[in-house]
Amino acid sequence: MIKQKIFLVEDEENLLDVIRLNLELEEYEVDSFRNGKSAIENFIASNYNLVILDVMLPELNGFDVCRFIRKKDANVPILFLTAKNSSEDRVMGLKIGADDYLAKPFNLEELLLRVKNLIKIGSLKTVKTEIETYRFENNYINFSTYEISCSDGKKHTLSKKEALLLKLLIERKNQVVSRDEILEKIWGADTFPSARTIDNFILVFRKYFESKESPKRHFHSIRGVGYKFTD
Repeated sequence: MIKQKIFLVEDEENLLDVIRLNLELEEYEVDSFRNGKSAIENFIASNYNLVILDVMLPELNGFDVCRFIRKKDANVPILFLTAKNSSEDRVMGLKIGADDYLAKPFNLEELLLRVKNLIKIGSLKTVKTEIETYRFENNYINFSTYEISCSDGKKHTLSKKEALLLKLLIERKNQVVSRDEILEKIWGADTFPSARTIDNFILVFRKYFESKESPKRHFHSIRGVGYKFTD
């Protein structure tokens, strides 16, 4: 049986040893590192089923390591595990591509459950769908690279979850996608964010793809139901 591999980055030696031991007892294979520099030097894209990443790291912080990993591997799930638990840090972590956020001190059983859930979700999200690129009006989206070109000529790079949500809405064009379906497919049944999180993503899409003269032309919020994309 091939073991699932976890990339663990934690600077507290005792905590790193405890996490690694418990993961190995669950039959995971673990590569562990204690600073951001060694993490990026040793990360191999497509070689891991999950990344567990502390924010407060020597040399390079966890946010920088996360950005590096996302450039190398768009699909591997990333779990931030940190003492910093402010809403700003959670938003930043999710914005740059993390999938979940667990604050210290934490329950080891909860950590192991989240690990299992994230690995399961990650395996589902690696399945490719037919849409790799999409154009509407003067907007262009590349779902392989997460890069977009907007009608105003500006280019941006989407976060992982922005790309997943945008792809879901476009694949269901002219249909209302319920809030519950979005939460389940993009975030997973056990890691629901607040309802406002989706609204914030829709606001970002409107900023990128809609003009001030034609607001809410493509991205529609259906009160109490969900969201719809029309081109």
